[in-house]
Amino acid sequence: MKAWNSTLKQGKPLQRGTWSAGRPKAMKSRGMKGRAVTTEQKRFHDRLAEMGCTACRRDGVHQPIVSIHHIDGRTKPDAHWFVLPLCAGHHQDGTGVAGLIAVHPWKTRFEERYGRQVDLLRLCIEILIERGCDVPAGALSAAGMERVEA
Repeated sequence: MKAWNSTLKQGKPLQRGTWSAGRPKAMKSRGMKGRAVTTEQKRFHDRLAEMGCTACRRDGVHQPIVSIHHIDGRTKPDAHWFVLPLCAGHHQDGTGVAGLIAVHPWKTRFEERYGRQVDLLRLCIEILIERGCDVPAGALSAAGMERVEA
């Protein structure tokens, strides 16, 4: 079963009337501010998404439908390595299952319950390594972990 990764969502289909005289109309969109995600980072996000929600995992529940949460924004260097897989309810307040503590806007409460986000990222990376996944050096570096050579 393929896990959902919102980083790789396909764009919306063109709406009626977006083409005029053979040229596309300008579409008003705020877009996704920040640095572009590399192919290697997208693969890393997919691996994380396959694990399911890291907060639900701490509660003993498996929630396979997740989005990729950027721990410290999308514009800083290594921002796309510094991410967590979170379900809707743990990511944004007012979405997903009611009663979950969402990192937005309840970061302090979220971290009191589940631990610091960087520690959750390290736990996710350790799980990926245990599963035999090759974790990119950029992800290890962002998490403050060193590559262990065998």
